[in-house]
Amino acid sequence: MARYTGPVCRLCRREGIKLFLKGERCFSNKCAIDRRGTAPGQHGQARRRNTEYGLQLREKQKARRYYGVLEKQFEKYYEEAARRPGITGDNLLQLLETRLDNVIYRLGFAVSRPEARQLVRHGHFEVNGRRVDIPSYQVKPGDVITVREKSQGKGRIKELLETAEGRAVPAWLERDLAARTGKVLRLPARDEIDTPVAEQMIIEFYSR
Repeated sequence: MARYTGPVCRLCRREGIKLFLKGERCFSNKCAIDRRGTAPGQHGQARRRNTEYGLQLREKQKARRYYGVLEKQFEKYYEEAARRPGITGDNLLQLLETRLDNVIYRLGFAVSRPEARQLVRHGHFEVNGRRVDIPSYQVKPGDVITVREKSQGKGRIKELLETAEGRAVPAWLERDLAARTGKVLRLPARDEIDTPVAEQMIIEFYSR
């Protein structure tokens, strides 16, 4: 499966905001945004004229990179969001939030979305008792996510579970650290999604 394999701190600098792609490093003094806040490249410090199209593009790119989704896949999310009843922007963010890798991150079973994606790909989680290794798998209300019993004693997984208590869980999810499980209670409301994007500008970008 295709994915971005370049330096992720470069993505944060390009968008001018922390995307929290490196976990604990993003909260330390090693964060690229804190050390070099300008965009990467030879002309990163040059002034740029922000057009309406440019602002819309940046919001779309920011959302893509925040969730670790490539261009074609993100466009499919938009098309699905537009087909669903309700507000398209809210639908889009709900689809992105209910990806399995994002839910693993929100439950505190990983310190970043890229790490959650890797753990899912390596088959460390089950959904409703079935092993799932597809990061983009869409969870639904009532689904129960479990850390596989075989994985619970492994080095990194064990470390993450031991420190998970310090990571907050949103109200639309429920976590049971003793049972090593998490449950999707309902779909998230817009005010429960802290993604730093203006989703209406993304909708306008695709509606051109």
